[in-house]
Amino acid sequence: MATNTLTMQGITVPNAVNDPETFFAKTRRVVFPFVANRSFAGLGNSDNYSLLKSNIVAGINLRLVGSVVTVHGTGAVATTARWPYDLVRVRVAANGQSQLINAKGWKLRAREMMANELSSDRGVIQSIGGSNVQQGTLSFASESWGLGQSASAITDGTYNFDLELFVPIAYDSKTLLGALFLQTTSTDLVMTLDWANQSDLFTLTGTATATVTCNVQAQAIAFSIPEINGQIVVPDLSTFHSIIENRATGFANGDNEITLVGQGIGRQLCRLFYQTWNGTAPQTPLAVNDTNYGQAAWRFGGNDTPENWMTARAARQNMERIFNCDLGGAQGINVWDWAAESAFRDSIDEGAATELRFLVNYPSGLTLTNPVCEYVQETVFAGAVGA
Repeated sequence: MATNTLTMQGITVPNAVNDPETFFAKTRRVVFPFVANRSFAGLGNSDNYSLLKSNIVAGINLRLVGSVVTVHGTGAVATTARWPYDLVRVRVAANGQSQLINAKGWKLRAREMMANELSSDRGVIQSIGGSNVQQGTLSFASESWGLGQSASAITDGTYNFDLELFVPIAYDSKTLLGALFLQTTSTDLVMTLDWANQSDLFTLTGTATATVTCNVQAQAIAFSIPEINGQIVVPDLSTFHSIIENRATGFANGDNEITLVGQGIGRQLCRLFYQTWNGTAPQTPLAVNDTNYGQAAWRFGGNDTPENWMTARAARQNMERIFNCDLGGAQGINVWDWAAESAFRDSIDEGAATELRFLVNYPSGLTLTNPVCEYVQETVFAGAVGA
């Protein structure tokens, strides 16, 4: 091994060597507190937390523990379909990249179901729309929602919740692709938690109130950096991993093409997933079925269409086969995944596949009311490209 001054993710690291084989033989996984039981800033506000400058960080376990106190007064209290995970939007900036993670809670939970083959919600019962549901909740048995999703006529009381979200800094914890080097004073990682507005989570009429309290806990999942003969040994840290949520509007019945934002040379698109929120406020996600959706496809260039699912039901069945989770059911999530079964075998080179877009078809019989498509792009890109 030759001693080098390495530049990793825009950070200059002296007396270091890039040797993945030695690194993975010598490193040790470490878990340490990032945020220790801090009270949140309140609905509609934001909190910022900085991580200690140490190790190579692969992910963050975020735990939200709190309660909702409801008083219906002269009106009524109900939750929306945003409850509970969209209580928060997570943003992560690190090492000069202003936007590595920017997604709401439901999207982060959905991504975990896609990326972690051991994650499953099967048999985990939660209340959705007043009914007990045990498939497609995207919930873990160890969690508590406190209140059901899209619950109505909630009685007065104190409802405790305990939620957990995984924030994937690296693409995965085996290769550490996109993990962050945080061992020098010139490195930094800041996590911002944007708390939803009350109207995003609750429908209140008359004098009804819903008061939320929440404490934040977070732990960093990291890997130690071995030192051999005075040299630190690191894996390949030339890339960043990014999960970015966007929204598109202005749809009509029939075919609608949505062009992905932020395309560029040096980027590999690994996953694209989306929901359609429809109806008068509070909106709900459309389930992936043949009533709500027609064909689904993605395209690039002039009109190249590598994949086209002719029916929504077929696409939903394929998702469940891959992820062991009915993502398209109660949460209405549709997925294009190019890395689930063989990482990066089919990931899309955005430098070669220009003008990337996906097609969403809404059948003529579907009533569209202010539809919004929220979509998430998961990419890996070279450190010099930028977010």
